[in-house]
Amino acid sequence: MELRVLTFLPKLLVLLLLVAGSSLASLAEPVNVILITLDTTRADRAGFLGSNRGLTPNLDAVARRAAVFTHAYSQVPLTTPSHATILTGTYPQFNQVRDLGSPLGKDLPYLPEILHRHGYHTAAFVGSQVLDPKSASAPGFDRGFDTYDAPFHVRRPGEDRYHSIERRGMAVVDHAMAWLNRHPRGPFFLWLHFYDPHDPYDPPPPFNARYAASPYDGEIAYVDSALGTLLTALRKNGLYQQTLFVVVADHGEAFGEHGELSHGLFLYDDTLHVPLLIKLPGARTVHQVIESRVGLVDIAPTLLQQLGIAPPPSMQGASLLPLMRATDADVRSSASSPPTPPRSDRPEYAETDYPHRAFGWSSLRSWRAGKYLYIDAPHPELYDESADPQDARNLVKTAPAVAHAMAAQLQDFRRKTTRAGGAQVAMTPKEAAQLQSLGYVANASTQPEKGGNERGADPKEKVGISNALHKALLEADDQHYREAIPLLEQVLQAEPDIALANLQLGRAWNSLEEYGKALPWLRKAVELTPKSVEAHYELGAALGETGDWEGSAKQMQAALAEDPNSDELHFYLGSAYEESDRTADAMKEYQAALRLNPDNYRANLLLGRLLAMQNQANQALPYLEKAVQLQPQSADAHKFLGNVYTALGDETKAKHEEAEAQRLQMLDHP
Repeated sequence: MELRVLTFLPKLLVLLLLVAGSSLASLAEPVNVILITLDTTRADRAGFLGSNRGLTPNLDAVARRAAVFTHAYSQVPLTTPSHATILTGTYPQFNQVRDLGSPLGKDLPYLPEILHRHGYHTAAFVGSQVLDPKSASAPGFDRGFDTYDAPFHVRRPGEDRYHSIERRGMAVVDHAMAWLNRHPRGPFFLWLHFYDPHDPYDPPPPFNARYAASPYDGEIAYVDSALGTLLTALRKNGLYQQTLFVVVADHGEAFGEHGELSHGLFLYDDTLHVPLLIKLPGARTVHQVIESRVGLVDIAPTLLQQLGIAPPPSMQGASLLPLMRATDADVRSSASSPPTPPRSDRPEYAETDYPHRAFGWSSLRSWRAGKYLYIDAPHPELYDESADPQDARNLVKTAPAVAHAMAAQLQDFRRKTTRAGGAQVAMTPKEAAQLQSLGYVANASTQPEKGGNERGADPKEKVGISNALHKALLEADDQHYREAIPLLEQVLQAEPDIALANLQLGRAWNSLEEYGKALPWLRKAVELTPKSVEAHYELGAALGETGDWEGSAKQMQAALAEDPNSDELHFYLGSAYEESDRTADAMKEYQAALRLNPDNYRANLLLGRLLAMQNQANQALPYLEKAVQLQPQSADAHKFLGNVYTALGDETKAKHEEAEAQRLQMLDHP
């Protein structure tokens, strides 16, 4: 009897413990989640991946209690598509967000929406217009978010880029911490995106001086410093220990390897090998080094599994928790330092349609399996990365059987993972212009194609053109037009039919008031992109400045046909009509501009002046008063308003306005 009791009691105890454990698990508070995405950050800059540059001390501290993935790969070397992969857990050929501005389908699985349905408060704080769902860049990305903080707008002449199309990392942290300080009770999912390492590289003090020889490194060191502020605040508020962290880069950056400068064109490790670390909540995470090849597509299912939420069947990534648990078991079984687990062969796919959509060249696909990297291109490439980590020796001709096998695996994978339908939406010229301000060649004239099998010239043969145009776009956005012109001329000498290069060269000459030189390039831009608002506007401006106001009016009309709700275009058309002595038509256009925007200073000024010239002083008065209100430092506004007061017999006000006009003229011409 005693023996039976003794054998029964342990079983009962185990059962009670299991029940208690189950109850405790069900009563445990949900885990907070913070996703940190680092734009354009190479793996070889992270200290926790072996860099000795000392750029990431705060992230290195997190990594000491986290799983570090030494072979993590992006699926697309572009910001918006890569984030689509991270947040949907699907490959680009499935989610079809293959380029900047591609809409995120409402039927796709989406991590923020899933967490929101499970009671999470959700907030995003992004560092650039490239992830702004209100602009052309990332439509649909705000789905499932209670707060999506992206306060960006098109950069105005003379405006600082950090207060228009992007913002510094500390601004991202400040906004996120303000949200955390006021967010309601309950678990949260917080996404912070840091754009700083993206070019142009311009770290703030003191990092600009400290890293003067390598401003890209300075940007990464600055982001790590901003993250240090965030992490300190989280620890102080008691949020750090119980939070699940993921830190990952969306893609890397090329510095001339294989000829590319920047990213988007090629699929080598420079732009696809990225840092990734995952810190589990509480004391469950020890330092782990996981050498298995993994992809960013795996992040969303990993987070969901860790939170006890079943990933949707349409998610294509694989949870990384089994890899982490296997390594953790190795750590527990080792009395000394943990052994390095063998690198398992998890194939990884990547692609870029950027060469085709931007330039009409060939899209590229890549397949990493075993020790090989295969790139599907007009001139295919095969590299043994174990012996040739720089991907310098193409083995296609010397190992044709391997190349054939890798190509077959790639095609089979694409066949199994591509979603039918969901054709891409063509980018409008206005949307393309927004992305161009960030240095991307967003070509509205290139129509999207189905199937992802676009072919054209091999990008390897055209990389110099891409580099020159990318640099020219950044120079032009910073209003360095003289520096941009030779770059654009270089591009057009090689590829005369790139519409964006023609437009930008014409715009550069316009900005330098060399309107005659601008005309041939702008005419070519209009020919190549007949629906481009910018091309018609710039050509219209150049024609007007060279005295062809009728031609100018025709171009402004064409621009308005594409963008009828632009008060500025109505104003410019009115100006062309006025210069062509079509006064009645000019007044109609000024009035149309003011219906769209009552605060258009120039439309108020010129409409008021025309009414005054037609002896309609009473009708002119409110427009000129509005002009003075909008631009109190305008001598013309005060002068025209004084003339109206004179016509109305109010000499006191007339003298006041005339005196103010003279004073302002003296300030302008001392």
